[in-house]
Amino acid sequence: MREEESVAKRDEAAVARYVERFAGELTDAGMQRMGARVFAALLAADSASMTSAELAESLRISPAAVSSAIGYLTQVRMVHREREPGSRRDRYCLHDELWYETYGERDKLLSRFEAILRDGAQSLGPDTPAGARALESADFFAFLQEEFIGVMQRWRSRTTKHPSP
Repeated sequence: MREEESVAKRDEAAVARYVERFAGELTDAGMQRMGARVFAALLAADSASMTSAELAESLRISPAAVSSAIGYLTQVRMVHREREPGSRRDRYCLHDELWYETYGERDKLLSRFEAILRDGAQSLGPDTPAGARALESADFFAFLQEEFIGVMQRWRSRTTKHPSP
């Protein structure tokens, strides 16, 4: 079945409600509001990509809002640009293995948090209450990082055994 045919069978109002609901959850979790809406719209698109004009029309937002959201999503490595063949228009696309890649980036963040907290514990004095808190926080991030490596390996193993359609 072609993408246009599958899209035609969708309840567009239900899709719009899903996009806004998921975007709301992402916003509540700390993501930028417009970035969350654009991300959710891309996630809901069968092609996992849309042009700026398509995003603006779908979400009823300005081209400037789309541009700002795409800038944010590109910075956090959730979206990338592709030039449409034979056109001057860009398409904004979700990365393949989106969640794996996005959370893989979190591993680097955890490592940076751990390092700065360990440095902070030394600066604050490891025997002070503030230094002990910083050291405990560093240990927490080290623990998360160790556990996260196993989680990502299990996910990779699972998706290799059961590839998605």
